[in-house]
Amino acid sequence: MINKAKLGVLVSGRGSNLQSIIDNIEKGKLNAEIAVVISDVKDAYVLERARKRNIKACFVNTKDFKNRGGFFDEIGKILRQNSVEYVILAGFMRIISLSLINAYKNRMLNIHPALLPSFPGLWVQKKALEYGVKYSGCTVHFVDEGCDTGPIILQAVVPVLDNDTEETLSQRILKEEHRIYPEAIDLVINGRVKIVGRRVIKKDTK
Repeated sequence: MINKAKLGVLVSGRGSNLQSIIDNIEKGKLNAEIAVVISDVKDAYVLERARKRNIKACFVNTKDFKNRGGFFDEIGKILRQNSVEYVILAGFMRIISLSLINAYKNRMLNIHPALLPSFPGLWVQKKALEYGVKYSGCTVHFVDEGCDTGPIILQAVVPVLDNDTEETLSQRILKEEHRIYPEAIDLVINGRVKIVGRRVIKKDTK
């Protein structure tokens, strides 16, 4: 029996990508277990999602710390206490500290609702519509010290329709997020990718 990879998931909101990961684990499509879910928002629905599945759920309040470093030191402590091997960002609305990134170098993943390197940061669908792009999508990437700048693992393309609003475009992109994030996690935890420069290349499994 291959040991299951232990994931720590950081989320600030509803946690629909967390639910997708849980669903894939329960269906046997992802050989992993979620060791802990951490949120910086006390009443985030993601914490309820985790508790419904008997997954450890922690709220870490930024106001309890004098600075950003202390906040991320606490998150790192929780991850270590729960033997987390891979950190999964699923709508965590904070820039991660360099010390935590280095602790999980090439083992920390994020999903972004745009085709990076276009439209990093926030208000992504609004930017895409205002710019007039014909295609948008989502990107799973490794986390580095920049804002949505890490090496790209997987992307999915979504057409932008003439009558799209931020909401309709977001919903179509979200469906693709739910599809490719578990797939990207599977590639990484099974050692099926390598990083060459900025390129993430699938290893030959033959």
